[in-house]
Amino acid sequence: MNIRRANENDLNGVNSLLRQVLNVHSDIRPDLFIPNTKKYSDEELIGIFKNDSTPVFVCTDSDGKVKGYAFCVLKDYSGSQNMTPIKSIYIDDLCVDETCRGEHIGTALYDYVKKFAKEIGCYNVTLNVWEGNDAARKFYDSRHMKVQRTTMEEIL
Repeated sequence: MNIRRANENDLNGVNSLLRQVLNVHSDIRPDLFIPNTKKYSDEELIGIFKNDSTPVFVCTDSDGKVKGYAFCVLKDYSGSQNMTPIKSIYIDDLCVDETCRGEHIGTALYDYVKKFAKEIGCYNVTLNVWEGNDAARKFYDSRHMKVQRTTMEEIL
């Protein structure tokens, strides 16, 4: 298992995982997510891969096949008027190929993000979990993550 920054050669593997994530979300919230679509165009993905403020890490096998990813966003609150001047890393998306679940790839990716965040001076790691995604919630609970805030909605 190898974890590294994503590059153009990872597009097919990342796109496959993005579709898996979208289908999980569309199963939970078909009112919001369209099944069998993807979040980013290939051009957008390449831009994200190259941007140091949006690092994407992939876990690959010995043949270079993408088994999982973590899309991250670095946030710097040093210019905020009302928050302490911290740097934070937000995990926008973490996915492990459904055929590889149980191989501790998610744990390895999460630990890699934490190590990266510490090395660059981040105060914390944050992320969102959709209600109904019980497997993801259980995973993050087991990583000792705590609820920071709650987003609520009323469908009209």
